[in-house]
Amino acid sequence: MKPIRLAPSILNADYGRLKEEIQRAEEGGADQIHVDIMDAHFVPNLSMGPAVVESVRKLTRLPLDLHLMVMEPEKLVKSFADAGADSITFHAEAVAQDYARKHKERGYAMQLVCKDFYDRGRLEKTIEEIRKRGKKVAVALNPETEVEVIEFLDRVDMVLAMTVWPGFGGQKFIDSVLPKVSKLRKLSATVDIEVDGGVDLSNIEKAAAAGANVFVAGTSVFHAPDPVAALKELRQKAERAYGV
Repeated sequence: MKPIRLAPSILNADYGRLKEEIQRAEEGGADQIHVDIMDAHFVPNLSMGPAVVESVRKLTRLPLDLHLMVMEPEKLVKSFADAGADSITFHAEAVAQDYARKHKERGYAMQLVCKDFYDRGRLEKTIEEIRKRGKKVAVALNPETEVEVIEFLDRVDMVLAMTVWPGFGGQKFIDSVLPKVSKLRKLSATVDIEVDGGVDLSNIEKAAAAGANVFVAGTSVFHAPDPVAALKELRQKAERAYGV
């Protein structure tokens, strides 16, 4: 597997030309396709369901990197796994106890208020549901959730550090998340660290230098004049900064 992986997000693609958009991503060397699922509860917006993911699965052989921005991930794993997801990311905040989760202006953040801040039953079920279907397990952290909440790092394949508040495309990259990326990389040399939100040519080197090796890019790819060239340049910058 490549040390640096690019995951164009189809949230920012033209859905009327989705097949063509994915083909251009493939031509640019995309390693996987990022698919955002929103429930209008964990985040304000609502996006696609399993039927759309199943259609996307038919359009590409690339792995589908599924990001569940939903409040009850354990209930949705099976349907999206069956639809063709290869990796499933759930949010730590979504399986937290109510008292350990605070809604801020832009979204949820976990509060380190006590020793046991997870709903253990739901956390375990989510991980088990993903694993038993042979999919990779990933956990996401919103910008203001601290690394310390991931006390199960050895049980996941990837950690997603959100570099914007989830739920909307086209947001500006939050630089203050980079120390979190560095801390995650110090905790594990082998786990994949993904960044998602506002990733473009101006900041991908900073994220890679901090330790990220998987990059979600939507607007900077699909809204670029030449998505193929954009992906190739993103890879060059990331590989140089990561030390590949």
